[in-house]
Amino acid sequence: MKAVHFDHPGPPDVLKVIDLKVPEINKKQLLINVKYAGINRPDIVQRQGNYPAPPGHSTILGLEVSGIVKKIGSEVKKFKVGDRVAALVNGGGYAECCVAEEEITFKIPKNISLQHAATIPECYFTVWSNLVMRGKLTENQKVLVHGGTSGIGISALQILRLFKSDVFTTVGTDSKKKFCKELGVQNIFNYNKEDFFEEIKIREKDGIDIILDFVGGDYISKNLNLLKNDGKLINIGFQNGSKVNLNLMKVMLKRLTITGSTLRVRNTSFKAQILEQLKKFVFPYFENGKIKCYIDSVFKIDDVIMSHKRLEDGNHIGKIVLKI
Repeated sequence: MKAVHFDHPGPPDVLKVIDLKVPEINKKQLLINVKYAGINRPDIVQRQGNYPAPPGHSTILGLEVSGIVKKIGSEVKKFKVGDRVAALVNGGGYAECCVAEEEITFKIPKNISLQHAATIPECYFTVWSNLVMRGKLTENQKVLVHGGTSGIGISALQILRLFKSDVFTTVGTDSKKKFCKELGVQNIFNYNKEDFFEEIKIREKDGIDIILDFVGGDYISKNLNLLKNDGKLINIGFQNGSKVNLNLMKVMLKRLTITGSTLRVRNTSFKAQILEQLKKFVFPYFENGKIKCYIDSVFKIDDVIMSHKRLEDGNHIGKIVLKI
């Protein structure tokens, strides 16, 4: 089978397409004939050598796929060969065939194409588990999401709409600002033209309930200062660095919670819990069109280098997808 490989960590140019043996499955797994794979920030970090695959996980990049079931294990009950599915996978997505766990594979919601389905698992699992399960999101809260036009950002903005949240977001261009406005967000800040911290401070005297951040760096201190009493800062990445100087007196005085998580290392049972909640509370909105999958661009597997460059340049709006 064709698969994307790199011999050593480095820039996008280290990626190449090679031939590998089709992986074997165990009795509880499926083999998916991959049609599309989502490109995600963890793929970039792994390629750079800073996020190695955990023990037992595929070293091939790619954490989410859509495609057709090619083979099933002897104990798999929910799927049959030929089913259209998408899955959160433990690596291996950038390949013609990928192993998936039955518990975190799902039949594609009605009215969603294979191409769009590949954009669902990584971002929606991440956002739901952090905002709803970890952050204890409730209706009508004030929530700040950094990077509103990323895959994570767009997923978060749409889930927050279900909770009638008062949403705030940061973006880097006016075109991204326009996109978020079309999603129904009213409080949007172009951080290259305005200081989101000062703007929110002026508008929201009481502060923000929850902040979802993958930027880190100097944002961390600003986030803590923007939170109201008993507010929560949820970190899911540190693009600008994870080591900062903080005055933790604010945490004590305002009874703040600082938390975060990574999804890949969590066990299948936990990921299955997320999927069951998504199927109940989110998938119906995919089917009626109230939540949409937004794709920035689609690249052929032979153009995988270009797909990573597109993600790294930061100009995308929505998900970048690899066509296998």
